[in-house]
Amino acid sequence: MTAVSSEMRAVQVPDLRDFTLPELTEWMTGLGEPPYRAGQIFRWLWRRQVGEFREMTDLPMTCRQVLEAHARVSTVAVVAIQSSQDGTHKLLLELPDGERIEAVLIPEARRLTACISSQVGCALGCRFCLTATMGLHRNLRPAEIAGQLVALGKTLGSGNHITHIVLMGMGEPLANYTATEKALRILIAREGLAFSPRRITVSTVGLVPGIRGLARSGLGVSLAVSLTATTDELRDRLVPINRRYPLRELLQACRDFPLPPRRRMTFEYVLMAGINDGSEDAHRLVKLLKGIRCKVNLIPLNEAPEIPFRRPSRQQVEAFQKILERAGTIATIRESRGEDISAACGMLATAERPLDSVCSVP
Repeated sequence: MTAVSSEMRAVQVPDLRDFTLPELTEWMTGLGEPPYRAGQIFRWLWRRQVGEFREMTDLPMTCRQVLEAHARVSTVAVVAIQSSQDGTHKLLLELPDGERIEAVLIPEARRLTACISSQVGCALGCRFCLTATMGLHRNLRPAEIAGQLVALGKTLGSGNHITHIVLMGMGEPLANYTATEKALRILIAREGLAFSPRRITVSTVGLVPGIRGLARSGLGVSLAVSLTATTDELRDRLVPINRRYPLRELLQACRDFPLPPRRRMTFEYVLMAGINDGSEDAHRLVKLLKGIRCKVNLIPLNEAPEIPFRRPSRQQVEAFQKILERAGTIATIRESRGEDISAACGMLATAERPLDSVCSVP
């Protein structure tokens, strides 16, 4: 098959990894197959992580032939891995059309967190984020969001497995809401990757319709909101989407977001020297979050030449934290992980730079 005909076929036939299980069931019954076939195929795609129909050996040959004629299965490929001195790994991933994204594996004592992407680049233009300098190339499909977990898992050494997922990589998940929600349903489905919703966090800079959609979805995943400013005037400059969804509207959506018992919403606050790190900012932050069951992650800016701000001193960061804590707000300083390989928060961008060859992550 020529490259042109392969591309045409990719457009004409569905990628089965884009389907949730109910969607796959409907599609299979439309082909005249019994509904239970969808469950078999879904388990092959996600539990056994098989992408070739001929390997789905509990399907009748006639069914496999129908699938070969009417469907495809895409894969996300690991192109290269970079390893930090602190144990963090950044992975360069290639999508079926050749576009590239980055994801990060963050090992801790009893957990291994995968930070995955939802878009190639980002259109929201936050001024403290390196991904924003790329602009938006395109949204990821559900197969490409959930498929990152399959690709990352295959790099792990024996006995290791991903325990937590954060959608905090490249892109704004709620700007790609439909694909993000479908991917989340694949991730938590018992026949899919079977992750607990409690171990999945979706991060947003404040797209209110997406927050309300996630609240209605019943998915039960955690929400993290990148706040970073305590006045609309400053947030308009740092996070341009604030002009559409200002603080009052954003925080009302957060107050309305359903939280299970003993769960808290996370607010991320990127601290920049002389911009948003003063005592008055800390006191305003306490007032803004009053009445919301939450915790605050303080993130000292991860600097890059393309970003026009600087990181505050450790002393200033701790002073900011103490003001929050004295007011009864849970506040944690998030230590940068993978900064030496540009894998820390806000530093993902697929610029051409040398990477290590593909290897197994210990």
